[in-house]
Amino acid sequence: MNNTYFITGIGTGIGKTVVSSILTEKLHADYWKPIQSGDLDVSDSLFVGNLISNTKTVIHPERYRLGQPLSPHLSAKIDGLHITIDSIKKPFTNNSLIIEGAGGLMVPLNDKELICDLIKSLGAKVIVVSQNYLGSINHTLLTLEALKANKIPIEGLIFNGTANHETENYIENYSDVRVIGKIPFMSRIDKEHIISAGQYINL
Repeated sequence: MNNTYFITGIGTGIGKTVVSSILTEKLHADYWKPIQSGDLDVSDSLFVGNLISNTKTVIHPERYRLGQPLSPHLSAKIDGLHITIDSIKKPFTNNSLIIEGAGGLMVPLNDKELICDLIKSLGAKVIVVSQNYLGSINHTLLTLEALKANKIPIEGLIFNGTANHETENYIENYSDVRVIGKIPFMSRIDKEHIISAGQYINL
């Protein structure tokens, strides 16, 4: 069965791209980052492509390639562009598709539309990536509540990095969202470790 999963995080720098690589490799899925904002020479699409070992995955081109490492709405403004959700169409594929977002749910794409609006328009199920740090319970629960309030289906939650069992258990019990993976801290990120990390995800 082919599925479309949108990977979002509770903030920036919590490992969405690494988790997207692990999911893409585990499922032999396609990968798509609709909006790349930042250094285009080391884009997330290139990063994921370099970590994939299977021959089935297709890396689909970004719809928007923005040159500044800023919020998409501001980076687009600097580049003389205007992002619209209507212009972002899911690529055709007969394969499962991993879609990686930019930042978290409430990241602005333009003056009125956010990443959560894009998710709804794409009809994807969401996988939330969390990481344990002071404040992560709040950030994770807020993200999950925002998804529920917007009636966006949640496939599950993945904890990435050093474990904190008290935090993880609290989030799972309070939110009633299924934890589908706990990926331990990875000292090296390469093809071998991306394949190996797939064992920690139940999807």
